[in-house]
Amino acid sequence: MVSKRDLMVALAAAGITLAGANGIARRAVLSSTIFDWNTMTPQPNKTGSVRKVVQQPTATLDELEIHITTLNPGEAPHEPHKHPDEELVIIREGTLEFLVNGQKQTVGPGSIVFQASNQLHAVRNIGNTPAVYHVIKWNSPGMLKQKAGAE
Repeated sequence: MVSKRDLMVALAAAGITLAGANGIARRAVLSSTIFDWNTMTPQPNKTGSVRKVVQQPTATLDELEIHITTLNPGEAPHEPHKHPDEELVIIREGTLEFLVNGQKQTVGPGSIVFQASNQLHAVRNIGNTPAVYHVIKWNSPGMLKQKAGAE
């Protein structure tokens, strides 16, 4: 006969197994939230710094990721690349050069760049001061499983 304790242990193990299926851990769904600039701590890196805002599922997305990059003059955070996620880049400060659709274009504060899925893109700070930009990326339902299967 199965005891209540054995049943609870089995249910907990099954839940953990299902949550970790395909290498994707289940995380709490993001609720309405305020992300206060004054509480975000920049983490220094070799090209400037990054403020990690959120990387979490929402009611309609497998994952929403937001981070804010401060890029030193003359720096690029990475080589030209592409990925299945789409992203918006909103420029807060500075002068940046973006590679979009095979062409380089200069943008400044208030500009918004949309990077489509699987299109080559890049960014470089071509100004004389640090540039700050917000990156908003998302994974539509099923995309994280696709990406995990491709690795």
